[in-house]
Amino acid sequence: MTNNREEQLKAFGRLLDIMDELREKCPWDRKQTFDSLRQNTIEEAFELATAISRHDMTEISKELGDVLLHVVFYAKMGSETGDFDIADVCNRISDKLIFRHPHVYGEAAAQNAEEVSKLWEQVKLKEKGGNKTVLGGIPDSLPSLVKAYRIQDKVANVGFDWEKREDVWDKVKEEIAEFEQDPSEAELGDVLFALINAARLYKLKPDNALEQTNLKFIRRFNYIEAKANEQGKNLKDMTLAEMDALWNEAKQKEKADN
Repeated sequence: MTNNREEQLKAFGRLLDIMDELREKCPWDRKQTFDSLRQNTIEEAFELATAISRHDMTEISKELGDVLLHVVFYAKMGSETGDFDIADVCNRISDKLIFRHPHVYGEAAAQNAEEVSKLWEQVKLKEKGGNKTVLGGIPDSLPSLVKAYRIQDKVANVGFDWEKREDVWDKVKEEIAEFEQDPSEAELGDVLFALINAARLYKLKPDNALEQTNLKFIRRFNYIEAKANEQGKNLKDMTLAEMDALWNEAKQKEKADN
């Protein structure tokens, strides 16, 4: 790792040079288009998200490189059509950052992260070519869990929120009761939306929380499967009580390791 800006710029320039050469000399790279790379880009973003959830710094660095490659790749293709290049990409995000941080580069004031978030929403509505409505900037393709959080966060920043965060629990209980009476997708959606709202109010990221539980479940179930194999047993032939016992073993082992 280097903190030397000259070395950092040199490394970025090296990547740009490699991209130029690959686009010219490699048949696969030369064949790619915006559309052909789109799905790969989505996969790379999810791989980065997975590395982040595991707090694996080496893997995060690797996956950031993969995402950066896609940024450079798209910029290279944009330069070939004369629409934009990497300088345009960098300058546009720099201009946007300056415009959206009037508390740093202008006269506005913001003393904490919450005030900054509210200021952002106001600035985005004023931004040339920006969001025309409060919810207008939310991508349609966002995963539903993340989208629900972003919807609630955005409307909260313009004042549409609970006066006290504890008030949300009555709404959660109400939605659960309705789901018990009518176990449908519509009612389940209302329960999830209310729980995500509660998570937001308590400064928790529901997507991160669910992923942690996913990983925990995988670890514990893998333990059951490994122990069953050691005992020469097939999971399908084991009783639920036997699997529960191994599950509890896995829980105790995790506590002991921590």
